[in-house]
Amino acid sequence: MILLLLLLPVFLLGIANLWIEQYASGKTFNSTSKISKNKVGLVLGTSPWRVDGSKNLFFQYRIQAAAKLYFSHKVDYLLVSGDNGSKYYDEPTAIKEALMAAGVPENRIYLDYAGFRTLDSVVRAKEIFGQSSFTVVSQQFHNERAIFLAKSKGIEAIGFNAQDVKGKNGLKVKLREALARAKVFFDIIFQVQPKYLGDEISIP
Repeated sequence: MILLLLLLPVFLLGIANLWIEQYASGKTFNSTSKISKNKVGLVLGTSPWRVDGSKNLFFQYRIQAAAKLYFSHKVDYLLVSGDNGSKYYDEPTAIKEALMAAGVPENRIYLDYAGFRTLDSVVRAKEIFGQSSFTVVSQQFHNERAIFLAKSKGIEAIGFNAQDVKGKNGLKVKLREALARAKVFFDIIFQVQPKYLGDEISIP
């Protein structure tokens, strides 16, 4: 009995992971030549820096992917959604500045400062920014979870995969992702809502 209780969480994590992967199969893309066009690309936020002060490759690769998607004319606008929980931490502005440095025009970038979680980013893209379909831009494992969440909210989403991060840093994020995938089902079952909603913002 004790062994079963210990193994149950592992089993549930495995089921959650498999379910999300299967649903998102065929909905994420590594090449702009194979992905269909959407008006908006939803760029999921992360910090440009790691805790030790070094550059965050997850951030750099998402910028590269978002810029590539835009310049390949597979989106018209980029909606950058991230955490801006204090004046000292501002993911959306950091991403916007990096995108502009990569050549994306400022008037093609919209910012969502209340994307505290993937759920918040996905739901707010629909409820605040009026998008019932969009292309998510992040690493593949993150895109898969966002696409699964989007479907539960009546949103049609596909994903454009940023380059993955290998090594110890990548492994730590993947381990957190396993727990995040299990939490997706909690959020869906209990109809968890974003921390903030607010006034609608029109993307032309």
